[in-house]
Amino acid sequence: MRSQRFDDQVVLVTGGASGIGAAAAVAFAQAGAQVVLCDIAREAGEAVVATIIAGGGRAEFAHVDVTSATAVEALVVGVVARHGRIDCAFNNAGVEEETTRLADGEEALFDRMMAINVKGVWLCMKYQLAQMARQRSGSIVNTASVAGLVGAPKHAIYAASKHAVLGLTRSAAAEYGRMGVRVNAICPGVIRTPMFERALERQVATEEQIKALHPVGRIGEVAEVANAVLFLSSDHSPFITGHALTIDGGMTAI
Repeated sequence: MRSQRFDDQVVLVTGGASGIGAAAAVAFAQAGAQVVLCDIAREAGEAVVATIIAGGGRAEFAHVDVTSATAVEALVVGVVARHGRIDCAFNNAGVEEETTRLADGEEALFDRMMAINVKGVWLCMKYQLAQMARQRSGSIVNTASVAGLVGAPKHAIYAASKHAVLGLTRSAAAEYGRMGVRVNAICPGVIRTPMFERALERQVATEEQIKALHPVGRIGEVAEVANAVLFLSSDHSPFITGHALTIDGGMTAI
């Protein structure tokens, strides 16, 4: 069986300062990758990089706003200039700040969420795919959500943005498959992250109510999602592309 190792591979992770992104960055580094961790949260991102380096891994931090074409292009150009290639990309940067019914939503929130969750993924793929097509190899994983598969009451904008991520993912997979590039997405359920903690603070629901949504009876952990990201990025999944991998404790099974 092929090894789920990333020795000497260059891996780009956006939204890597906390939660799923941080867990994936650490896991990639532990598997031998050179990690380029990107986020707008400089202090938190640099702390994750420091943790990776202290553990014997290789990582560097890049302060990047994924809604800026100039910034994303400069990121990709810089990574290639320093390391020669991009083998894997995990486009994880995203926000979820919605708690109202659709008719009560605000235009500013719609614009912000679409800019980060959709435009950000599109921009990252735009420049990553161009490089990977030149290399004739590469793997991209995008963070969608179970809200990209079903409706999400009081989270309509978020759901729309994650449905869009799946559309981008599947379209790119179809376009770039013959160039040696795979593109997949993950669809997590509720995972114990800072985003989850903020939802509890806003009293969206209690932890027990959220646990009850999952047939396994608990909240997901970031390491479980990171494992899925590494699987989709690795040589263990060479025939998987255009796929939305659900990691939701059975939430969408009922």
